[in-house]
Amino acid sequence: MKLGWMFLGLLFPVIAFANSDFVKIKGYDLEYEIAGSGHDVVFLEAGGSAGMSDWNPVFERISEHAKVIRYSRVGNGNSTAIKQHFTSRDYADLASTLLTELGIQQPVIFVAHSYGGSVARDFAAAYPEQIKALMMLDPSSEHDVDILRAINLEKGNEEIAQIKLADMERGMSNQYLDFWSKRPLPDYPQIKDMPVTVITSVKKMENPPNLFFTDRGREMWGELWQKWANAFPQGKSVLTEKSGHFVQVDEPELVVRELLLLMQKAEK
Repeated sequence: MKLGWMFLGLLFPVIAFANSDFVKIKGYDLEYEIAGSGHDVVFLEAGGSAGMSDWNPVFERISEHAKVIRYSRVGNGNSTAIKQHFTSRDYADLASTLLTELGIQQPVIFVAHSYGGSVARDFAAAYPEQIKALMMLDPSSEHDVDILRAINLEKGNEEIAQIKLADMERGMSNQYLDFWSKRPLPDYPQIKDMPVTVITSVKKMENPPNLFFTDRGREMWGELWQKWANAFPQGKSVLTEKSGHFVQVDEPELVVRELLLLMQKAEK
């Protein structure tokens, strides 16, 4: 079992091919798809090492309510295959340029999963004029390792070392070094006052593979993101015990419902 990838939120979803188009951004061919119409534009940022198929369970449902854009970051999906170090800020810069190239002039509702949450936080801080609301699904956090150490310092450090080795054995993806650097990412008020929703998985496991997935680890994970979301004047935290890391797969109806509520809030 690859504990590291479970821990880091870099699990691969089931791959399915989409009716994608391509646009060249800074020398890279980025795969993307646009569907739906309406007043709002929803921009989907996939999880670590995942292509735009990360959003298959909810893409069509969202398109019934808004124009929705999904894409694959460089090195993922059918976008340009490359092994190069990228940070979440690098990816945020590419996402900003992508929206401009696609002719999106209005601020978007940015929806991100897992490592995509790191990209979203950098995007929101760097390009406030391009975003009007933020939604993150079980996002990665620079503070996840703190949970293991807080539960049991010695065992936590041992498990973190094992997780890193497991990740390296699987192959270092473009964002591997960025993720493990655990650098501080933008929070409120670096990110402007806007509607924010964070859906966090606190689902318990019968046989947790490491401290992160113990009952105490799940509780602390939920508390971490509750505190983060509640720092925003318009923030909302949603904890779910029904979903694992892929909330959009396990509870697509929850994702769509909370997105519609966020869209309403963004219009006030």
